[in-house]
Amino acid sequence: MHKVPAWSFSSIKTFETCPKKYESEKVTKEVGYQETDATLYGVQLHLAAEEYVRDSKDIDPRFKFIKPYLDSLIAIKGEKICELKLGVKKYDGRLVACDFFDADVWFRGVADLVISDGELAWIVDYKSGKSAKYADMRQLALMAAALFLKYPEIKKIKTSLLFVVSKEFIKEDFKKDWGLDIFAKYNDLLTQREMAYTSGVFNAKPNGLCRQWCGTLSCAHNGRNK
Repeated sequence: MHKVPAWSFSSIKTFETCPKKYESEKVTKEVGYQETDATLYGVQLHLAAEEYVRDSKDIDPRFKFIKPYLDSLIAIKGEKICELKLGVKKYDGRLVACDFFDADVWFRGVADLVISDGELAWIVDYKSGKSAKYADMRQLALMAAALFLKYPEIKKIKTSLLFVVSKEFIKEDFKKDWGLDIFAKYNDLLTQREMAYTSGVFNAKPNGLCRQWCGTLSCAHNGRNK
């Protein structure tokens, strides 16, 4: 039986999509990380934004189009924290903030940009996708819940998915007393994940990506292994 590791939004989303895919990526490591042109572009864009906001470094000419958005964020009053690593652990029956690399960390998340100003904060996540059609705010909800634990003085958090290519802002606000409820929404999925680790059985959940797009070739539903 493998030890149940800390979870993140991306990992639990993979488990939700298909436990078998999760197993191949996170447990057996049958499927390793594969960099594509799109992922490399996203990484470079995030780095350019981080260095501009944090260090006032000139933006790579390829990403000049994001400068007006970053300038509007810089103009917001408050401390700017780039790539903030957030950790949460269970302690004495409670969820408490901890170091990202704490030995007992239960949840991990990284916020692209946090702006903190007393009782109010902002969390911004840069997206390099071409459309906000399938925007998923759940990631920012978890970031907000973790930030409330790390900074008890914060009472309200404004979050935004900034789709820099399609020029779209998807926004949602969160209040401090919603924090634990946000984590509670994942209880069923986390219980299922724990049971899978305990039993060693990660069942496949066939979907439209199986035949052509999934890298888990050991799965019977993968169309590329036939």
